[in-house]
Amino acid sequence: MRLSLQPAFILHHRPYRETSLLLDVFTRDHGRVSLIARGVRKNRSKIRPLLQPFYPLLLSFQGRTELLTLQTVEPRGIPIALREDSLLGGFYLNELLMRLLQKQDPHPELYTIYQDTLLELGRTPLQQKHLRLFEKKLLDALGYGLQLHHSIPDRKAFLGGRTYRFYPEQGFELVEGESDVSNTLFSGNSLLALASGNLDDEEILRDVKRLMRIALGVLLGPKPLQSRKLFTGVTTE
Repeated sequence: MRLSLQPAFILHHRPYRETSLLLDVFTRDHGRVSLIARGVRKNRSKIRPLLQPFYPLLLSFQGRTELLTLQTVEPRGIPIALREDSLLGGFYLNELLMRLLQKQDPHPELYTIYQDTLLELGRTPLQQKHLRLFEKKLLDALGYGLQLHHSIPDRKAFLGGRTYRFYPEQGFELVEGESDVSNTLFSGNSLLALASGNLDDEEILRDVKRLMRIALGVLLGPKPLQSRKLFTGVTTE
């Protein structure tokens, strides 16, 4: 594989041997790829400052294995400035992509969604609705999108004043009569709001956050996300 000037973002980097870096990169046309950036930790390296998260780049790389070699780096604009909680939100997005995207599986639409979400995080103090909508679109892109058009098994439209039980990988079932206290119950209002992308109500936003934790948890498994610990003030391991 040999690619030139591929639009990309660095998701994560870590030291490799004495002078190199291993990069996890989200590219527009080839999905997540792993690169080795040789010699960039030397003091005289001119490209090291570019190899940071949230910096839109043009990368050229090549190789015959899963670990490719970085050739050239060019900026594709200015870094997206994320601060305080918005910076933590950006790290959260990056960790989701690293955990859930298969290597070299193209998702050009998701790439655009990711870039647009970073821009939203950079414009204002962190708004949780941007994270929730990204989670929803990520599930859609991976083929695990939530069924937000009708309930199961009757295929009837959601009703705002009713309660629904969520079954991961199946959908939402209308709860008849009095409902028990369960983490899997959600209001029809919340489901309708998520379907429309209107998450300005705080109560609905909390409901949707709980729903997304369950839906993503099926894919993430038991290993916790390190970025979530940052939101609660717990130091990462």
